[in-house]
Amino acid sequence: ANVDLRILLAEDNVVNQKVAVRLFQRLGYRIDVVANGREVVEALSRIRYDVIFMDCQMPEMDGFEATRVIREREVSGAVSSSEFQVSSQRPVHSSLQPEIRNSKPEPPHRVPIVALTANAMQGDREQCLAAGMDDYLSKPISVEDLATVLERIKNARESSPSGKSREAA
Repeated sequence: ANVDLRILLAEDNVVNQKVAVRLFQRLGYRIDVVANGREVVEALSRIRYDVIFMDCQMPEMDGFEATRVIREREVSGAVSSSEFQVSSQRPVHSSLQPEIRNSKPEPPHRVPIVALTANAMQGDREQCLAAGMDDYLSKPISVEDLATVLERIKNARESSPSGKSREAA
């Protein structure tokens, strides 16, 4: 079983949730499921996921909005809103932390987000990528498509710690 990836699925439709959970299970993955974008942001503040599968059309906060919020937080380096207020008041790199400064600066952890869209229209992909998503699957999702995306994410992950992302030109 591939328990090496922590996966979060955001999907408001209960039937789709069940179908997706089964798909992931068939590929050997266990996933956490939330019902809207706000819950995604909430879950991310507690757990460091390796990838998020994000339905674009969700109530309360849709996938696009949630992705924008996540990307903004990643850039600001804030995980939760309380940390956000603290970190904005004082510089992170103070002279009290020389040992942190000398080690290689770690790029902010950018969680890959895969959009799930029901209407695979031309423009959809662009909209997803513009929102800060990394990949995109149209529903209904096939096991093949899902396996391909997960493979891409695992490969990207394995090549990133070295700093050299092997990108095929």
